[in-house]
Amino acid sequence: MTMPRTPEPEVMDDPKAAEAYAEADFSESNQAFVDNFIKAFPECSGKRVLDLGCGPADIPIRLAQADSKISITAVDASKAMIELAQKAILKSGVAARVLLHQGRLPGLMLQTDGFDAVVSNSILHHIPDPADFWYEVKRLGKRGAGVWVLDLARPDSPDDAQAIVETYSADEHQLLKDDFYNSLLAAYTIDEVNAQLKEAELHETLEAVMVSDRHWAVAGRLPLDV
Repeated sequence: MTMPRTPEPEVMDDPKAAEAYAEADFSESNQAFVDNFIKAFPECSGKRVLDLGCGPADIPIRLAQADSKISITAVDASKAMIELAQKAILKSGVAARVLLHQGRLPGLMLQTDGFDAVVSNSILHHIPDPADFWYEVKRLGKRGAGVWVLDLARPDSPDDAQAIVETYSADEHQLLKDDFYNSLLAAYTIDEVNAQLKEAELHETLEAVMVSDRHWAVAGRLPLDV
């Protein structure tokens, strides 16, 4: 039996925590996220992509660098993260194609049906009501828009969570290790995510599947009749 979910703060407002996260090396996993998205949705080249929960904007930057025609609107609720993202975007030279937007789900002040794809990496477990997340995915993506969402899966016990932290982050900053552990406790199981998709009436075209021992992914398209 999986342990009950333990929510964590929705927004990483602590500048020290945000900076520690930005300095961590997620290059391999973030590049894989971008590569898999481009492979799954090649038609999005030259179009508009929305990144929900962009953090320090490593994924939007990598996506803009991988495709010189694509444009990305990158959203995060944390002022500290947005400030770090702005610096990184300016340094990377892709500022003309990566637009930052600070805002919370739901009710983002962005164009309804305005995006050809919606992506998100490790943000759903921060959202108090997951229905808010899927509502915005459904509202902001165009009909048939690509959806590529990746997040942690909650382990069966705190001991299992701690073992995952030590396996994959033993040498990281303690702030990151603590955040990783708390994120695992706050994560949704794959069954819970699929129940969320059914509630949002997205289950006919989207499904959560396990892609590692600690991650699930939702890859597919919004219904044509959204």
